[in-house]
Amino acid sequence: MRPEAVSGGYDRVVADAQRSDPGAIAGRRRVGVMGGTFDPIHHGHLVAASEAAYRCGLSEVVFAPTGRPWQKAGDSVSGAEDRYAMTVLATSGRPDFSVSRVDLERSRPTYTVDTLRDLRDEHPDAELYFITGADTFAGINTWKAVDEVFALARFITVNRPGYSVGCVEPPPGARVTSVEMPAMDISSTDCRRRVAAGEPIWYLVPEPVVRYIDSRGLYR
Repeated sequence: MRPEAVSGGYDRVVADAQRSDPGAIAGRRRVGVMGGTFDPIHHGHLVAASEAAYRCGLSEVVFAPTGRPWQKAGDSVSGAEDRYAMTVLATSGRPDFSVSRVDLERSRPTYTVDTLRDLRDEHPDAELYFITGADTFAGINTWKAVDEVFALARFITVNRPGYSVGCVEPPPGARVTSVEMPAMDISSTDCRRRVAAGEPIWYLVPEPVVRYIDSRGLYR
């Protein structure tokens, strides 16, 4: 069974063993890119990456913590090195997961187009697949250089409970695949709130991240 085409330029992935992508370039590695603040990274992020890798046949997934996220310029965000360390701890058990510092080394605010340019240069033999939540994708038309973003990578939108890509229309020629995620409604915002309130976050985030947050006194 192959992904069935639906309106609006989307391919909806059907759960099957073939995991084919009829538009992919034969012979090229498929590298997933998952950008985010990861403040903190939690099991929802990891399940989304794992599901996207399985459904779309990705050879690896690169997590790219933002350095200075432009969309959260007015918010309090944990230090980049703390967020990077938590992401490394959370992904260390999967050999096909890695963490990139491309956005951390950039002095200016982080934009997805810059992330993809840098990772394209690092993986010139690969086809990039940008993994994002359906709720984030809903604001895609506000992103910087959105046409170039779609030229640099295919998109995989991960639907979590309560969110779907809905009627968001990608630019002409954009290729977007929608993946249904197992029910797991976890957010970084709620994890931070729970820590600040003295509530447990065990099993919401990986154990090494729980211990790191506690040792560093984050979110208190």
